[in-house]
Amino acid sequence: MCVRTAQSKNSPMATTDAGVPSSQPPNPKPRPIVRIAMFLISHSALFSSICCAAGILALFLLPLLAKNTYVSENALMPGSANPMFSNHDTMEANRLVKEIMDLKLSSGIAGIEISNLLGKYMTERDADVYHHNFHVQKNQFHLGNFFSDSSYSWHVKENRSCTQYGINTVAIIRAPRGDGKEAIVLVSPYNSTNIRLSDALSLGLSYSIFSLLSRVNWLAKDIIWLAADSRFGEYVSVAAWLKDYHNPSFLDLDKSDDGTCPVSHALLSRKGQPTTAGSRLNVFRRAGTMAAALVFKVVDGKEETKDTLSIYAEASNGQMPNLDLINIVNYLAVHRQGLHVKVAKLYSVLNAAWLRTVGQIFEFIGKTAKSVNPQWGFGISAADYVDGTATLASSIYYQALGIPTGSHGAFRDYQIDAITLEMSPRSSLYNEVRRSDFLLGGGRLLEGVIRSVNNLLEKFHQSFFLYLLSAPSKFVSVGIYMIVFMLLIIPLPMVAASLYSGPNERESSARTNNENPDPAVAIVTTSGSKSCKWLHAARVVFVVHLWSGMVSLIPYLINQLPERTPTACMLVWVLLSFVGLIILYCIAGSPYSYKISHQPPDREWAVLKAVMISVASIGLGLMSIINYATAQIGAIFMVPMCLLAHPLKHAGTAGKLRVLSLTTSNMVLAVIGFPPGALLLVKGWLEGFDGVSFGDFWIWAETLWTWNSATYLYLVLIQLPCWVLCMHILLHP
Repeated sequence: MCVRTAQSKNSPMATTDAGVPSSQPPNPKPRPIVRIAMFLISHSALFSSICCAAGILALFLLPLLAKNTYVSENALMPGSANPMFSNHDTMEANRLVKEIMDLKLSSGIAGIEISNLLGKYMTERDADVYHHNFHVQKNQFHLGNFFSDSSYSWHVKENRSCTQYGINTVAIIRAPRGDGKEAIVLVSPYNSTNIRLSDALSLGLSYSIFSLLSRVNWLAKDIIWLAADSRFGEYVSVAAWLKDYHNPSFLDLDKSDDGTCPVSHALLSRKGQPTTAGSRLNVFRRAGTMAAALVFKVVDGKEETKDTLSIYAEASNGQMPNLDLINIVNYLAVHRQGLHVKVAKLYSVLNAAWLRTVGQIFEFIGKTAKSVNPQWGFGISAADYVDGTATLASSIYYQALGIPTGSHGAFRDYQIDAITLEMSPRSSLYNEVRRSDFLLGGGRLLEGVIRSVNNLLEKFHQSFFLYLLSAPSKFVSVGIYMIVFMLLIIPLPMVAASLYSGPNERESSARTNNENPDPAVAIVTTSGSKSCKWLHAARVVFVVHLWSGMVSLIPYLINQLPERTPTACMLVWVLLSFVGLIILYCIAGSPYSYKISHQPPDREWAVLKAVMISVASIGLGLMSIINYATAQIGAIFMVPMCLLAHPLKHAGTAGKLRVLSLTTSNMVLAVIGFPPGALLLVKGWLEGFDGVSFGDFWIWAETLWTWNSATYLYLVLIQLPCWVLCMHILLHP
């Protein structure tokens, strides 16, 4: 009996029309997502143009997409309780201010006397009081110190002059309803060597708040008041105290001098006196885990119609505090104290005429859309758009810079939510009548913020940590601004795939198949040719990135040179970098040393460009995890440069208009894609080209590596090698 089995549609054996089995299996139909990917790859030029244009447009739409801030954590309850801060507390603040200013006039060592005075006032409130002494030494560049907890090293060494020590005065209130596991920090920076009225007011107001909190019965978290000696800088004093707080040190100041130092006499002489436990000034004391920190400062008033509160929140490498902390400050300042709240703006953007024109266009579109459908209320006025764009640009700029905008950045290094508050009265600080009203409003604001944080049962976590501010009460969340970044970098892998499977590659494969009728031999030959080309391109990209790593270390050697100027350092840096690149090419081979007879000449640069684009997309993606703002600004410069890179010699075969546009765009991108060139152009645009010099990039880079900013690593390890490879492609023979 003959049995005929049905042939499966997935069987590798197919039959011809004559019934003879065929050795070639039928080609399966690709899946829809594969067909879409193939379509996008085959039209990569159009796709990349649309994505880049959409990314730039979306960037200008961010002020329109900003949402109003709101308090996510219900336990905060800002403004739910009546303030207890009264005129009596302002009188205490004024009394301390007067004594501090009298010390400045009558004493030559006012810094030590101010510390003693603050310790005396703190001890009267039954607080745990001590003096924290630190010595600061600026840290030189060292690549191994990147992403460490601070950019300076604080330590006490022998044979140091006592004038090189800073003196922080610290007091701790133990919460009557707490268990000592959490604390709130209030920081008051002041310059002990040149005390001003604004510094004295900061100390006076902080003391009055501290005095009030020592008497209340609702306190559930310990209160730490840090009077930070900012003679070496505000950040330095706070970071030194935080480092000792989290990393105990067992050094004693008594061993650091010969006993003649006024610091040890003035601050430690009472060590053996029979005083209260809170006045043992040589014992470093601690409270619980820090829930939040407020850095409070009073600055000289400007011509404003209201008392002004400025908020600074940016920390190292683009870190931001939880948005709820800013929200409660803004809510209490505006709706309870009637203050004018400000955040930083880029005034060069604020005064741009072209930006006002863009705002008017968006305002017209918004009005037109609202007239068609009243529910489409997405438009804003041109003035609000310009103001929001200037604030948004400032937020992106300071996050991308990676340098803290205040001493609150030292807390973010320990994952503590902190902001800096600068209060400025609308009148002169010497107006005692108006000053009392100003102190009353500032005290009630600080009381309200501390009371809200005191209500928390856990750390800030409900609101956003990744955001951009477009106003004190408006923000752009990570879910929105990442769309802009993705639109800019999506074309990179598509173009890389298109270069890999370009028409020349298909022609080469067809030619190989004709020369080798055996399919197996043809596949092996084609795969071997591709692997050889990609290995060479990958080797070139690896050599250039290895060179960029060497370039990042050169400043450490330059810093050892005596009597150096920024311009000379920059020239030496460029010269050593160029020599190092030539040496590596002599060892590993240049990008132009690879020739294969059966390959079209334009495939060499195309493969190199494909590998370069792939590596650039990976670098931008990794940088977006570390610091989104740096990756966003870098993508604006790098993506067009990578996509438009084309050998100038091969461009001559196209039309004259295309040759002119391609050559012009490549030359422009070659200038703005070079990190020093981009910096000089941006600085000239913001500040004017009269004061721009070649050594400015060295000063800027030195600042970045001193503060351990990841932006320095991005510029040297990602953007610089990408620019060098683009130059190789432009000059390809």
